[in-house]
Parts: sequence; structure tokens; C-alpha cells
Amino acid sequence: MYSSFQLAKKYLAYQLTASNGKGHGVHSPFVFDFIKSVLNDKKPYDCYAEIEKIRKKLLRNKKIIEVEDFGAGSSVIKTNSRVINKMAVSSLKPKKYAQLLYRMVKYYQPKTIAELGTSFGTTTAYLASGHSAARLYTLEGATAIAAVAQQNFDILNLKNIILLLGSFEKTLPLLFAETNSIGFVFIDGNHREAPTIEYFNRFLGIANQHTIFIFDDIHWSRGMEAAWNAIKKHELVTLTIDLFFMGIVFLKKDFKVKQHFSIRF
Repeated sequence: MYSSFQLAKKYLAYQLTASNGKGHGVHSPFVFDFIKSVLNDKKPYDCYAEIEKIRKKLLRNKKIIEVEDFGAGSSVIKTNSRVINKMAVSSLKPKKYAQLLYRMVKYYQPKTIAELGTSFGTTTAYLASGHSAARLYTLEGATAIAAVAQQNFDILNLKNIILLLGSFEKTLPLLFAETNSIGFVFIDGNHREAPTIEYFNRFLGIANQHTIFIFDDIHWSRGMEAAWNAIKKHELVTLTIDLFFMGIVFLKKDFKVKQHFSIRF
């Protein structure tokens, strides 16, 4: 991963070169509508307060859990004792981005959603709340983390979540056996170049022109930037939006020329 200094330099460059986030100068009607109706939607939706209560509880929770660590590229599973609140600080998606995902689901209304990387379930809860009639598959490798997430889903009375437990190598085939169509994919489970591209290609097998892909931390490392650039070049990708900490991919066939936008958020 990039150092804090390297990331700060990249973020500054993004701030200086990206569109202003108001839609000025954006000539794509689709992107202008996204900025106006989704990105800049400031309404305080009811679910925000309830899910943020869960976040606050996690950040205060000093319980120690045993977490399986599958390791980057390692087949050896290690077990580590970790404190929930310390994990929550680094693993929970900031509410600014989690709430953006909620608004995207609410606006575009995908029938089937996939999330790679459940963590403690706050982002999952936002996704599920965006369209209660959707079926949401969320994949988590660590048993103890998944148990905490499920408790949070129960507290929020979310009934449209299917939590698949185990490594992605084990759970992705289960997901693909359950559905032959996907409308929205949030990939936040493996911040490496090759797996990120692999997951994208696998989901393309059940995607259509209306499917939306979200990739987390696209500038987190040289490898993630390489993955993001490779995905942008894919022949089925017609439009991308770079929000620095998150990348959005569209496959809409009515965009005849590839368009890539970087927008301040």
C-alpha cells in the first residue's frame, strides 16, 4: 500500500484536477443526473440514524474476538485475538461513502446486490436499506466478524440479507449458484490487483448493461491503481467515475464512446 505521504499527494492531485462535484462542465446527461440526484442528495434518510447508532456501539465495543486471517495470498489460516472497536476504526466504511452506496441503491433499484467483504455489517445495512425488495448477498471470511454483523442485521430488522461465510473461493460459487443475474456489486474484500480483476471478470458472467460495479480504495496501492486502470479499459466498460476512495463502473451500451470522469466528493 502507499504511504500516508504518497496517498496525501495523490489526493491533493485529485482535488486539483477533478470536476467540482456540482455538475458544472459535465456534458454527460447521465453523469449530471448522478451528481444532482445521488452524489449531492443531502436528505437525512430515516435509516441513517439507526445504522449510525450501530457504528457508535461498535466503536465503543471492547470485546475481544478470535478472527481467522486468511492472509494475502497465503493458504495458511492464522487466528488472532482482536478488539472489536480497534478493528471497527479501520474497517468500517466512513458514513459519507456508506450513505452514498445507500443512495445509489435507492435511486437505481437493483434487484440483486453482492458485497465482497461484510466486516461488521454497517455498509451492508446501508445497501440492504436502499431497496428492501432486493436480495443482498454479502460475503465474509471470518466467523466471529460475521456473527457480529448478523447481530447488527437482526437489531435493524433487515430481512433481505444472505450472509455467506467462508473464503471468497468457497462462497463465490455458492453465490453464482443462487443467481444468474446481478444488478449491483460492491467489491471491498481483497485490496490486490489480480483478485480484484478476477472478481470483476467473474461477475461479468452474470452482469448486464444495467449492472453497476463499485470498487473500494482504487488508489490504495500501485496494484489497486493497476486493477482500476485495467477495468476501465475492459471492452464492456463504457463509463467510470473516480471518487478517489471509490470507483464506479457502468456497462450501459447506449454510451457509444468510453467516458471517464473524476469528480470531487
